[in-house]
Amino acid sequence: MPHPETWLQVRPEGLWCEPGGFFVDPVEPVQRAVITHAHADHARPGHGAVLASAETLAIMEVRMGEGRAGRARQAPNWGEVLTLGDVKLWLQPAGHVLGSAQVAIEHRGSRVVVSGDYKRVADPTCLPFEPIPCDVFVTEATFGLPVFRHPDPAAEIRTLLDSVALFPTRTHVVGCYALGKCQRLIRLIREAGWDGPLYLHGALLPVCRAYEAMGVPLGDLRPATASAKAELAGAIVLAPPSAIADRWARRLADPVVCLASGWMRVRQRAKAKGIELPLVISDHADWDELCATMTDVDAPEIWVTHGREEALIHAAAAQGRIGRPLRLIGYGDEEEGEGAPLVPEPVTGP
Repeated sequence: MPHPETWLQVRPEGLWCEPGGFFVDPVEPVQRAVITHAHADHARPGHGAVLASAETLAIMEVRMGEGRAGRARQAPNWGEVLTLGDVKLWLQPAGHVLGSAQVAIEHRGSRVVVSGDYKRVADPTCLPFEPIPCDVFVTEATFGLPVFRHPDPAAEIRTLLDSVALFPTRTHVVGCYALGKCQRLIRLIREAGWDGPLYLHGALLPVCRAYEAMGVPLGDLRPATASAKAELAGAIVLAPPSAIADRWARRLADPVVCLASGWMRVRQRAKAKGIELPLVISDHADWDELCATMTDVDAPEIWVTHGREEALIHAAAAQGRIGRPLRLIGYGDEEEGEGAPLVPEPVTGP
């Protein structure tokens, strides 16, 4: 039985599966790509054949433009086993955003699962993470430090709504990235009892419409730019993080600046960004979820792709597992950068 490190290797383009003839989440255009989800640091344009979930392919088309999500596209059903070259492959939900997938790869008796990005907490906008027993688990470690333990997102939303009630003449503008976080916040706000309109920066609307087209209801959404300042008093506005401290926000009524991110656990970071109301809501696994997932998949080896590798490798060793950093290049943290619109919304008015 060949060890997975002999057939799954890091190359400049990304993680290369030699017997299958494909890359997983390549950062450069390749002939054949398997994509875990549609965030910009994992899903790039210019590939030949692309295999991903149907939802991921649809969102890639929205974000990149028609025809740029791969010249040939394949969207297997969840759990449908395919043969690519000399490997068997299937996709299982990752719980990160709509359509996000883990990639399970089997070759000559060994199984590797590439998690992509994932979380374990319930999310009304996507299918939950499903642990897959394997020999090697390739995990992210965005929040791979014990300090990162995410609170109940419903409690964070209640904090937001309590602030809205306390300051009824001010606009609460919440920074959130365009894919996943925005739609999840909307559903969480709806589930907390807010049935009125929510106002969106124009960069967030296309992906919201795509979610609705794929069966995720979001309710009454209105463009913030089409609304008068007086109408936005007491309202909730969602916008990319790049816009909440920009002159775009000047149209809002005495805004309370909020940011929804796992990084808001670090209060110094919130203060440095000028965030008045930090909301600790993340679409990545926290420390406890990362450690629990290693136990659930029961992999003898843990490969860490990006994030806080050292601490998670140490935790793997404490569980009797072998950990190693993959040091893949080109993956960022969408909680910091993904919220920036691909095409900035024009600034109009005062």
